Amino acid sequence: MKSLIQLGKAIVIILLLSAQFVEAQMKSEFSKEYYVKDDDTLQYRMLLPKDFSENKQYPIVLFLHGAGERGNDNAKQLIHGSKLFADNNNRENFPAIVIFPQCPNADYWSNAKVNRKTHPITLKYPMKAPPTKSLSLVMELMEDYLKRPYVDRNKIYVGGLSMGGMGTFEILYRKPQMFAAAFAICGGGNPKTVKKYANITDLWVFHGANDDVVNPQLSVAMVSAFLKAGGKPNFTLYAKDNHNSWDSAFAEPELLPWLFSKSKHK
Repeated sequence: MKSLIQLGKAIVIILLLSAQFVEAQMKSEFSKEYYVKDDDTLQYRMLLPKDFSENKQYPIVLFLHGAGERGNDNAKQLIHGSKLFADNNNRENFPAIVIFPQCPNADYWSNAKVNRKTHPITLKYPMKAPPTKSLSLVMELMEDYLKRPYVDRNKIYVGGLSMGGMGTFEILYRKPQMFAAAFAICGGGNPKTVKKYANITDLWVFHGANDDVVNPQLSVAMVSAFLKAGGKPNFTLYAKDNHNSWDSAFAEPELLPWLFSKSKHK
């Protein structure tokens, strides 16, 4: 009996190690890259399509991570979301250039004023404030990629979670002509900015109804503004989810088919 228990434990350990090896291998598919502008550097990871050719054109997916993945290791930003895009079936069915930039610890993707003493946290999004340094570098990086002949300018997408969901709403506002579609998970923004892109960008918003970090009402307000501005967003509110609604969003079988079906409105 004891030997059977030990065998069972060994099998569990082997399975765990195998899963970790596969996940590490998938993440290693993302090359380490750096974008330098004057004295500033933006670190990012990039996944190219299988059998990438500069003679073809590909969509770009820009993914903005959450506050917990900030840093300067050019690695933590892959914790959430990279597995979805590195999956072999998804790479076969949806060949794309996928970009995961990393925001430094002292910065933020959006210019939100954040009060973490409240639960959920209190967030305000001033319209007249300039973009943060990190978001500015991301926008410049994207402009640089759009000049490249192997990029399909009609199929540029952005998505993100938590702080990255906020950054998604803000980059849509600041670059309304750039993106064909976007998805924002447990984020928020200034509803007054939505009219800039509501009629030209397709949107899918996700949030957990039990989110005690970022109030789900922030997503509700953005979706409501999007509707009032003439847009027709998808909105998924997970009744049982807390802040980690990205797990449910990434498990949505229609997320990638929906995203890659979108092209810029003519």
